[in-house]
Amino acid sequence: MYAVRQVQMASKQLILMVTAWDPQTLGRWEAVVRFLVGEKLQHNGHKPKGRKSGPVDIVQQQSDTLLPWRQHQSVKGLRRQKRDWVIPPINVPENSRGPFPQQLVRIRSDKDKEIHIRYSITGVGADQPPMEVFNIDPVSGRMYVTRPMDREERASYHLRAHAVDMNGNKVENPIDLYIYVIDMNDNRPEFINQVYNGSVDEGSKPGTYVMTVTANDADDGTTANGMVRYRIVTQTPQSPSQNMFTINSETGDIVTVAAGLDREKVQQYIVIVQATDMEGNLNYGLSNTATAIISVTDVNDNPPEFTTSTYSGEVPENRVEVVVANLTVMDRDQPHSPNWNAIYRIISGDPSGHFTIRTDPVTNEGMVTVVKAVDYEMNRAFMLTVMVSNQAPLASGIQMSFQSTAGVTISVTDVNEAPYFPTNHKLIRLEEGVPTGTVLTTFSAVDPDRFMQQAVRYSKLSDPANWLNINATNGQITTAAVLDRESDYIKNNVYEATFLAADNGIPPASGTGTLQIYLIDINDNAPELLPKEAQICEKPNLNVINITAADADIDPNVGPFVFELPSVPSAVRKNWTITRLNGDYAQLSLRIMYLEAGVYDVPIIVTDSGNPPLYNTSIIKVKVCPCDENGDCTTIGAVAAAGLGTGAIIAILICIIILLTMVLLFVVWMKRREKERHTKQLLIDPEDDVRDNILKYDEEGGGEEDQDYDLSQLQQPETMDHVLNKAPGVRRVDERPIGAEPQYPIRPVIPHPGDIGDFINEGLRAADNDPTAPPYDSLLVFDYEGSGSTAGSVSSLNSSSSGDQDYDYLNDWGPRFKKLADMYGGGEED
Repeated sequence: MYAVRQVQMASKQLILMVTAWDPQTLGRWEAVVRFLVGEKLQHNGHKPKGRKSGPVDIVQQQSDTLLPWRQHQSVKGLRRQKRDWVIPPINVPENSRGPFPQQLVRIRSDKDKEIHIRYSITGVGADQPPMEVFNIDPVSGRMYVTRPMDREERASYHLRAHAVDMNGNKVENPIDLYIYVIDMNDNRPEFINQVYNGSVDEGSKPGTYVMTVTANDADDGTTANGMVRYRIVTQTPQSPSQNMFTINSETGDIVTVAAGLDREKVQQYIVIVQATDMEGNLNYGLSNTATAIISVTDVNDNPPEFTTSTYSGEVPENRVEVVVANLTVMDRDQPHSPNWNAIYRIISGDPSGHFTIRTDPVTNEGMVTVVKAVDYEMNRAFMLTVMVSNQAPLASGIQMSFQSTAGVTISVTDVNEAPYFPTNHKLIRLEEGVPTGTVLTTFSAVDPDRFMQQAVRYSKLSDPANWLNINATNGQITTAAVLDRESDYIKNNVYEATFLAADNGIPPASGTGTLQIYLIDINDNAPELLPKEAQICEKPNLNVINITAADADIDPNVGPFVFELPSVPSAVRKNWTITRLNGDYAQLSLRIMYLEAGVYDVPIIVTDSGNPPLYNTSIIKVKVCPCDENGDCTTIGAVAAAGLGTGAIIAILICIIILLTMVLLFVVWMKRREKERHTKQLLIDPEDDVRDNILKYDEEGGGEEDQDYDLSQLQQPETMDHVLNKAPGVRRVDERPIGAEPQYPIRPVIPHPGDIGDFINEGLRAADNDPTAPPYDSLLVFDYEGSGSTAGSVSSLNSSSSGDQDYDYLNDWGPRFKKLADMYGGGEED
């Protein structure tokens, strides 16, 4: 509020009512403003003499004074209550340099003339964290800010002002104070990422979206301090144009602005983007930069092209899975991607499908491979037309190149092929029994090498029965023996033989063929009677014998059979009779009322139905025996039927008893021998042991010349060096083993000094029970104490006949050497 003209005031104060309203919400507020009238100052700025300076001070003090609480006024004797003030917000600029504390405003109640009032403020920034940003003089009501403000830390504060009397009683209702921190441009824009990665397809049209970069400014975004604008600073490389991309200054969207993106020329662009606040004003705004890496992605805009228009290869005939040619292509698209991977196709020249083209995944070459064997005699060469394309389709607008097709010439080389039998397996039919030397057939082979003059030779490869011969020149097969259908080599009337046909090529080749001979049966086998033995009661009509026949031939050279008894001898037909049951079976029975028990050979003539028929006289052994009422042969009757008397039966039983007794005695004897073997400690009888006996060999030495022995060879060596260095061969049996010795019964090492004889006997016993001991006629060493012993060998105590050796020191060696001290000590008088 200010005066628009010079005002002459008669009274000491002027009270105005100020009304504020909101046209949208229809809110309405009122406040009372009181002006205190002071005296007019002199032009020179000095107070008039004799005047008091009170009114002037009042005006200066009230310049920043707020009277927020309600005023009570009497108009024509009526009291009217006004509404509370609405305090306008207090704006505080951030980053103020002070000095601090800095006064913001003074609040005062109009009751401070009547009573003493204490002022205070509460809220965030006063008595709540952050603490003591604002404080108030409790007496004067002046409110201060104590330090610089930071809008990015906190943009506004809401405090409440309180007025109480000296007793703490509330004088006025709390008043809301809103403090806003005024923003200053003290923050640079910060990119979310320092490096942005984006991509765009090659060949993209202008205006194609690439990527978005974003920068944030901590300043107030509603003011120019926080309004960020973007621009592209540099582009690397500057090909094909230095301005391939543009950026939306407000959103940060990067789009293409020029055509000509080609991955095969430039695969990547590096763009430096700058963000500036103050709406992009480079003079006043703060800036920051980021890097945008734009990769140009590949599209299939380059068709594959053969490096040459013709290729050639060579393949041996009858070979498969052979690579005959490698087709090379060039594709400028990204390697090992669907835009680069090649797919080959044979367009023409291979109607039978002999070849296929496989792609090498590493080199992208096409490998022409044989999948179906080719024949030199049928095709000597192939002329293929092949085409190559990519795994991914070509980009729109790209046409196939004429270099995407090529010709492949494949030559077929002739190799020596094996002869083959046109009819394999060949089957012929003939009757068995054809004579030796009969020509059966000509089993010839064909050599597929029509352009090679070669001869084929034949030989047998498999002829199980050795029945056939083959002519080595023309393959004519003749019989080498009579073919018998009833042979074990025949399976289902068929005989198989395998023949070999070999040419004289380099290297020679051979093929096999199988000849199957179906043998037609002839009646060449007479029937055989079954069974060969039977049993019947001595009285007729009790039981009969069923007989049949077996024939090695097959129908119609088998049954029905005819069974009959011969007329000679006459006793056969007198005692026996045959009754026909059917074509294969008959019954043999007694003709007379009684036949003595025994074994009878009954001849029977069996005739088959062949043409001509064959017959055979077979003997059946029939045991005739007495039977019980059920028609079964009794035990005694069976013995009697066997033709043995009572004496023979008793003799047989006695022999069986004697045999059992001998077996029992043998078992008892064996167990006794086993027991004795376990009780013996030595495997050799002491009487036969030659180790403790004197053996006379009737030999005499050659005198003193024969006594020149090197006795050191019989002593146990102190070291093993000479053994280890000895050439391989036979070692002395008394040498100590070099390797690890097995664990066997330990021989006593230190004998009892009182009994040398026990020591020797213990050594002998240990040697006898030790399987590693040398043979009996070898020297047994008992003085081995191990190599490297600190004690010397006892053998160093040489005997002396002169008696000048003093052994008295043995008495000082302890009780173990007392025996030796008694034997050798004592001087010459002993």
